[in-house]
Amino acid sequence: TADGQIVYSIAEETERGASVGNIAKDLGIDAATLSARKFRMITGSSKQYFHINASTGALSVNEPIDREQLCELKPVCLLNYELVLENPLELYRMEFKVLDINDNSPSFPLSEYHINMPEFLSPGARFTLPNAQDLDEGANSVQNYTLSPNDRHFALDLKGFQSGSKLLELVLQQPLDREQRALQQLVLTAVDGGDPPKSGTAQISVRVVDTNDNPPAFDRSTYTVSLLENSLPGTLVVKLNASDPDEGSNGDVIYSFGSYTPQKVRQLFSVDPHSGEVRVNGTLDYEEASSYEIYVQATDQGPVSMAGHCKVLVNIVDANDNAPEVELTSLYSPVPEDARSGTVVALMSVTDQDSGLNKQVSLRIPPGLPFTLNSFKNSYTLVTQGKLDHEKAAAYNITVTATDSGSPPLSSQKVIHVEISDINDNPPRFEEPVYSVYIPENNPLGAFLCTIKATDPDVAKNAYVSYSLLDGEIEGLPVASYVSIKSDSGSMYAVRSFDYETLREFQVIVQAQDAGVPPLSSTVTVYIYVVDENDHAPQILYPTSTNTSAALEMIPRSAYAGYLVTKIIAIDGDSGQNAWLFFYLVQTSDPGLFRIELHTGEIRTTRKLGEDSTPTFNLTVEVRDNGEPSMSSSVAITIAVVDRVSKTIPDRRRHFKSPSNYSEVTLYLIIALCAISFVFLFTIIGLSIIKCYRYSLYGSSCCAGCCTVRERSPAELYKQANNNIDARLPQGLKVQPHFIEVRGNGSLTKTYCYKACLTAGSGSDTFMFYNTCGPTGTTGPSAVVTERHLTGQSGQSAQNLIILRNDSITPNEPKHPNPDWRYSASLRAGMQRRELCNPTVMFAYPVLCIWRRQESCVEEQQGLISSGQQSPVLQQKEPEAGEVSPPVGAGVNSNSWTFKFGPGNSKQGGPGELPDKFIIPGSPAIISIRQEPPNSQIDKSDFITFGKKEETKKKKKKKKGNKTQEKKEKGNSTTENSDQ
Repeated sequence: TADGQIVYSIAEETERGASVGNIAKDLGIDAATLSARKFRMITGSSKQYFHINASTGALSVNEPIDREQLCELKPVCLLNYELVLENPLELYRMEFKVLDINDNSPSFPLSEYHINMPEFLSPGARFTLPNAQDLDEGANSVQNYTLSPNDRHFALDLKGFQSGSKLLELVLQQPLDREQRALQQLVLTAVDGGDPPKSGTAQISVRVVDTNDNPPAFDRSTYTVSLLENSLPGTLVVKLNASDPDEGSNGDVIYSFGSYTPQKVRQLFSVDPHSGEVRVNGTLDYEEASSYEIYVQATDQGPVSMAGHCKVLVNIVDANDNAPEVELTSLYSPVPEDARSGTVVALMSVTDQDSGLNKQVSLRIPPGLPFTLNSFKNSYTLVTQGKLDHEKAAAYNITVTATDSGSPPLSSQKVIHVEISDINDNPPRFEEPVYSVYIPENNPLGAFLCTIKATDPDVAKNAYVSYSLLDGEIEGLPVASYVSIKSDSGSMYAVRSFDYETLREFQVIVQAQDAGVPPLSSTVTVYIYVVDENDHAPQILYPTSTNTSAALEMIPRSAYAGYLVTKIIAIDGDSGQNAWLFFYLVQTSDPGLFRIELHTGEIRTTRKLGEDSTPTFNLTVEVRDNGEPSMSSSVAITIAVVDRVSKTIPDRRRHFKSPSNYSEVTLYLIIALCAISFVFLFTIIGLSIIKCYRYSLYGSSCCAGCCTVRERSPAELYKQANNNIDARLPQGLKVQPHFIEVRGNGSLTKTYCYKACLTAGSGSDTFMFYNTCGPTGTTGPSAVVTERHLTGQSGQSAQNLIILRNDSITPNEPKHPNPDWRYSASLRAGMQRRELCNPTVMFAYPVLCIWRRQESCVEEQQGLISSGQQSPVLQQKEPEAGEVSPPVGAGVNSNSWTFKFGPGNSKQGGPGELPDKFIIPGSPAIISIRQEPPNSQIDKSDFITFGKKEETKKKKKKKKGNKTQEKKEKGNSTTENSDQ
């Protein structure tokens, strides 16, 4: 016994019924009284390992004890019992010390281990071998290791194992030679100290490779970490760092548990193979174990893996498991919004059941609040900081957080509700800065206008808003006589009926005032616009009629169609479209004789009055406005037919206005018209200058209607024409130049060059080219020049003259001229505009060059006569193929120039001769050339008039006659009016 208790020692696995001792003898009591004193054994274990005989007091084994199961990691295994006796009550403590026996053999975690050894390792290289685990304790645990077969290359180093570090190393005794022996098989045997001893073996395979000669190395061989007992799974314990100076895969490190790490530790912790982080994997309990040893190895990824080892000592620390508590002692609420900064709002105290740093508590509130905390020991006051505003926040829910200084710190929260009371510090605010109201005229009394709305951000009576009208006058009358407003709702109503023609707009000022002390107010302007309605019928000013008689108007019997009988003049008192007036003829005694203009009101005749017309006509005219609904007025008019209507001279005094009555608008209109006129005049002058400048670029001038050019010889012009034509002819096609043959009465013996000066509107520069004879003298066209040149001005250069187009026409068939030449200039101009794509029409510059040599004409006539053909000059028959003459009524005088052509001379013409081909430049004036006999009487002055002189004379005579006739009619009309 020791210290009042009995201690027994018993070996584990003792069989059931084995005697342990005698409790009666050991306690010095009578064994016969055990049963009478109702003894019993009390233990905290779920199993009853021992039994007491009530008769003899013998203590025996009731159930075998397995020490390794009962006390796995404890170095001393103890079982505590209490023996209770009654009559009198006595308590005895018993302690059973379970002794270990060698009932477990040493075992390795794995049955086979592989070690890669580079062949270049020097003797003395060390490799860590796995430790064997033995559940027994003391001398029964692993006491020795042996290696077999006893190879000369390897030996075991047991110094570290014998010193208690459990480190077992394989030492290289001699260099390895991979070529002689690449793999060596060793058997590692662990032997315990039992009697008899037990052992366990593991197969060690040593593979010799020649790579990776540096094992990973940890920063420290031992890591010491303190860890709270309530650490959650996944909590980081420590991050290990092992480095390998090798490169590539030989330097990549993989972390894992060492082979001698107990299985219980492996269940509580985990090691990340890549990062080396050691984390909590289970539930830690300080009461179960105060520290843990974790063995970690770092292995590189070289072909011959090498490993480094370290130990992690984890000390479990008791945790801070009590949170602080906040208690509200007093609260001052509500707080006026005008409270000064530093006003105390609440008083609080804080407590924590922990001790030391875990008991030290600090309080805080969220930032951005107009409050702050002041502390004194464990007492805190909540005070105001800054200005409070009820309109921004009527109340605050302040979260007070209490945090202790533990690791990790624990905290608790308490919410304090503080209300802010309102004061009258905001005037009413209107929803609109200005109100505009539109109300139709003739409104009923009390008509609703609008609702004025103002809000006050204050509360209670400080937010109650009443409305009123500020005193003022509108056209000398008080505002209250026009509109009224409800004080509670702000609704405005019309007190009177408004008339647009009298009052079109006015404004009132509305005041909104709250009920605070003192009251605050604000004002807003309300603009009221009276909208016009169609409440006025048109008023007819002229002519006027009464209920008994109609207005009288007179009309002469000689009135023509469209004669102005009278004009209805009416006005409307409304405005806008309500004042737009329309005139209608609703009734007439002669429906087809008169009509009235819809907008002007002018009554005119539709036809001339006859001699048998009735003496009077009765009309009814209605004037309607454009309102909705439309209103109208009518007037009855009696029109009397008289022989003569006297001209009424208006009274100028009635229409005279003082110059002072003219408005400034008239002056502005006069200035604007003058400015526009000057701009228009300058524009016309500028355009004329630009036009003449463009003509001058091509050697022309537009002055006085005549045009001049530099005189050139016919040979130069002929040469230039040939060059222009040949430059655009297809290769192999020969065409002679064509000119106009002008035949008069034989008086033209010189060569003339004419250039037509066209107006700016003449944009059609046209000529026609006919080839009536081939080079061999055969009749028929061989080529027709058809190209159209679009030019911006009439002065286009002659470089773009012609391009020839071959037509498949029978050589002996004469070419028919364009039938458009049979018409007058005006008709042909219209046809040309419609037929711009005529193959015989093209645009060119309007230069007409005419060479006239009498000798060539005579030679031409003689050649025609000698060839047996009749001269076209002497022909008086109907026009044959190729003959051109204007039809009757085509607008060409009989004295105009005409032309004919037929089979020509096969002789090549020179520059001074007339070929049997011609060019007709097109322009607004037609060129008509006619060959006449030498003895015919033709006015020489008709030359270059081209049939237009007589037409011009006739037009002038006709115009002069028309003017004379108009003057006569005016004179007659004046005479008739004066007679009447």
